[in-house]
Amino acid sequence: MGRLKSPWSRRKRKHALTPQQWATLFTPDGKLRDGVKFLKKVRSGGVDASIRSEVWPFLLGVYELNSCKEERDKVRTQGRKKYEKLRRQCRKLVRCNTGESSSNGDSDLFSRGMDSAEWEDVVSARESLSSEEINSSPGCSDNPIISSLLEEDVGGSTRFMDPNISDSESTDSDFSQDVEVSQTFLSCDSKEENEVSTPMSEVQSKLHPTEDFSSWQRIIRLDAIRANGDWIPYSPTLAEVSEERALRLAEAVGLKDYEHLEPCRIFHASRLVAILEAYALYDPEVGYCQGMSDLLSPIIAVIMEDHEAFWCFAGFMKKARHNFRLDETGIRRQLSRVSKIIKSKDSHLYKHLEKLQAEDCFFVYRMVVVLFRRELSFEQTICLWEVMWADQAAIRAGIGKSAWHKIRQRAPPTEDLLLYAIAASVLQRRKQILEKYSSMDEIVRECNNMAGQLDVWKLLDDAHDLVVSVHDKIETTSLHAK
Repeated sequence: MGRLKSPWSRRKRKHALTPQQWATLFTPDGKLRDGVKFLKKVRSGGVDASIRSEVWPFLLGVYELNSCKEERDKVRTQGRKKYEKLRRQCRKLVRCNTGESSSNGDSDLFSRGMDSAEWEDVVSARESLSSEEINSSPGCSDNPIISSLLEEDVGGSTRFMDPNISDSESTDSDFSQDVEVSQTFLSCDSKEENEVSTPMSEVQSKLHPTEDFSSWQRIIRLDAIRANGDWIPYSPTLAEVSEERALRLAEAVGLKDYEHLEPCRIFHASRLVAILEAYALYDPEVGYCQGMSDLLSPIIAVIMEDHEAFWCFAGFMKKARHNFRLDETGIRRQLSRVSKIIKSKDSHLYKHLEKLQAEDCFFVYRMVVVLFRRELSFEQTICLWEVMWADQAAIRAGIGKSAWHKIRQRAPPTEDLLLYAIAASVLQRRKQILEKYSSMDEIVRECNNMAGQLDVWKLLDDAHDLVVSVHDKIETTSLHAK
């Protein structure tokens, strides 16, 4: 049987959703006329850079596809207030932590900064802008494979695989419970801000059992100042932030050791700190783990206001948060799915991986955790994510296979497009793996060397081909196994 045709041409990407097309998709009261048409367009070509900040909240579930402008304005206002509450709670926790060492001059300066007028600019996010990825030191593990997989990570919050963990994955209901837990941190904001109804010791005692807020703060700050600047060419307005503005924000969030950074990267790092701290309180089961800054960085490079960036990130994390759970169940499920895709598509390659004791696909660990962020360029990452988000939005909206029948590829939306793309990247290197590699370490190095070598549209082409050829087979096998 010949290879199925695909709308994901290797040589010619279909056109991205343009501002003109985006404008015509709405009715006079601001409702999308055709959610399916919108998602198909994003799915086949991504989104024009000039309208990403408008489109992403729809893709990430901040706004419902069938919402009108009035409803979205209400959601936006409520979202701002909720984000401001989270930031106020962060301030209280910071004051508690720094108050224990108030003899330190820096601590006193930091406390003043948190109460200053400039801080209100941080809370309201009216000054928002951005930066990017981690270029850091080796991980803390003595295991050479894990160290290689996470070679750019900083020690402190790296998650490791537990071979005794079951292969089940937590569900979005777990996330709902986490949101309920996070209300603990917001309860004292029901009164005036200077009336603390919940003692700080009680709030801190309800944080993650192994990493309290001060630990998360420390790691967030380390990761933020190491974020790289590959976003800068794509965000010229953010790249031109003044030194005064950047330093004011850095002081407000307590950023340190940033003297070597240019103003735009200082500003970006400060935004990372503010939003990641707020998320750690919003989802305390996950808190903060290394790699989350990689996922947030492109979002704040596109979304100007922090409260909007926060809710886009929270929407992204509804799926991605499983990558950062201490029990590693989400990672195990995804690695298992990649293994099944490879086995179903290419039994010969799978048998070779078995001989090398690599059939668990642990060598793609980094790709799974940070969703190809280290293997693709900034623009390529965003293109891949937009297509992935369009699939997930279609599933949330209940759009089934029939709505996509005119797409030649005939690949239905899937929650696991990322995993099919990861499997495709391995299959693209089939010849090298079979002929050259005789150990797991060699495959790990090959995967780490993919950075800058991947064609994102070819990758998506092959990923959708895999969805067509093996998705139903894997689903059927999984059902019979239960």
